[in-house]
Order: sequence, then structure tokens, then C-alpha cells
Amino acid sequence: MSTVVLAPRGPFSLAAAVRFLKGFVPAAYQGEFDGPLRLAFPSDDDRSTVTAVVRQERTPSDDGPVRADITLHPAGSGSGSGSGSEGCAAAPAAGTADAVRAAESVARILSLDVDGGRFARLASVDPMVAGLLREFPGLRPVCFNSPYEAAAWAVIGQRVRKSHAAAVKSLLGQRHGRRVEVAGQELYAFPSPAALRTVTSFPGLTAVKLSRLHAVAEAASAGELDAASLRARPADEALAALRELPGVGPFSAELILIRGAGHPDLFPRHEPRLHAAMADAYALEGRAADVPALEEIAARWRPYRSWVSLLLRAHAAAREARARHPA
Repeated sequence: MSTVVLAPRGPFSLAAAVRFLKGFVPAAYQGEFDGPLRLAFPSDDDRSTVTAVVRQERTPSDDGPVRADITLHPAGSGSGSGSGSEGCAAAPAAGTADAVRAAESVARILSLDVDGGRFARLASVDPMVAGLLREFPGLRPVCFNSPYEAAAWAVIGQRVRKSHAAAVKSLLGQRHGRRVEVAGQELYAFPSPAALRTVTSFPGLTAVKLSRLHAVAEAASAGELDAASLRARPADEALAALRELPGVGPFSAELILIRGAGHPDLFPRHEPRLHAAMADAYALEGRAADVPALEEIAARWRPYRSWVSLLLRAHAAAREARARHPA
């Protein structure tokens, strides 16, 4: 096990991140609000399963240091898949390349790899954003464990209810992923690309979806879904490359780049629910489909357009929940 300390640049609340995960269907997160964040996912190089126990020191200003206890379970030790148990082989020591990459992944998942020091300044530029910052103090986007996992979710979720897709994704982890114990809780990592390529039939997945998932796994193994590489490219170029994956359209490509790779400053042009939420928030009646006009408004949010978009969606979801279950 290695321990890394991540110092948030700007406000960050781990408790807010866990509360968000509770309502984020793809995560199916089962942790407690007041406990550590537990993570388990295959490493980008497909050589190990990464587990992390993440805690934050409480401070009045919501910017306390974040400590992540990270363990790498090498492929081939312990379970390897589904019904096995946590591996007992020695994990790479702190400071090795594998450990550094794992720490970078944890930082990206929590958007702690982005300098959020200027985020609060948007409140003085846009009153709507000021309201979001008051409503969700310290909340940053919580990303998928990897662009690979985001792409797999995009394929699994095509033309089915989110709850159904989440159940299929969870079952894939249980049957073909790595079972690990993380801070006293049993978790299943999503199948590694190598493991996913061996799945030839699965409940809830059509032959077409399985073929597309195999293509996603192959792209991940080839390094085409590396988060840093995707973010280093011009956004339009990265999106075009992602759309070359079978079954990945404009909406899914944006999901992979924003919520998988953690791009902080991209306005989703193909997310109708966000556009409807914007039209409502800015009193733009009947203009939810006017994407250029919405993009012009979103330009005020630079360099955090992805972040504001997430808060706006969270606000809309909270309103919908209150309407369904009034106090």
C-alpha cells in the first residue's frame, strides 16, 4: 500500500462527492456519507486492479488535504475475476511508475488534478453560477474510473433504462471483474479490457453491444482511451477520435471526454437535459434547442464549463426529486 496526499487547489468537499455518487446511477455507490470513499478499478495498463481508500481532513474552508491509501493487486494474483478474493501478492512500492499512475487516476476521478482556485470567481461573473456554488459547496465533477469504463457504460446504456444498464454493469463486475476488500467492504472492479474481451455472451447484452464492448476494450488496450492523451488533444479532435469507436455517437463521445477523461472546460453540445436546465435557469423560454446561444452563455464559465454543467444538472435533478417527493 502507498499513501498519497492530494492538496485541493480551491474548495473541495469529499463528503459532497460521496453524496453525488449516491445519486449517480452508473456508480451504484454503496458507501456511507460520513465514511471514506472506496474505489476499485482496473489500471490503465491492464496489469493490476487498483483499490483506494480516500479520506479528507475536515477544515472550515472545505479545502482540507485528501489522503488516499492506494493498493495495487497485480493481475494473476488472488482472484483474477468474479468469485475470487483479494490478491495477496506484494503491491508496487510507493513512488514506482504504477503507483504514480494509480494516484493520478484517483486525482482525476475526483477532479483534484485541476486547479479550482478560480472556480469561485465565476460567482461574480454570473449570478446563476453563484447560486449553484451556494447550493453545492465544494462539489467538483466525480468522474468514471477511466475513459474506458465511461465508454463501456455508454455502450451498455444504449436504448435501455439507466437502472437496467447499471444492473448489467454491476453484474459484469461481479462475474468478470476482480473482487477485493476495501476498508472492510467487498467491492467488484469493472472487468479489465483483457477480461471484457473474453465475454462472448451475457444477460442483458445483445450481440451488437458485446461486439462494441470488445472494440472499446481493444481501444483501451491500445492506449487510445488514455485520459491524459485525450485531454492533451484539441477537444474537437479528441471527440472525433472517440466517435470512431463503434456505437459511440456525439453524446457518448462528450460523456467519455468529460466524465471519463475529466476534461474541465467543455460545454456539452449534445445533452438536451442540460440545455433544458439552462433554458430554465436563465429564463430562456422556448430556446433549449438553441445550442449556439447556450454556448455563448456558457463562455462565461471558462475555464470550468464542464464543472458548471455538472452543477446545473445536479440542480435540475434535485428540483425534479423535490417535485416527485415534496416534503
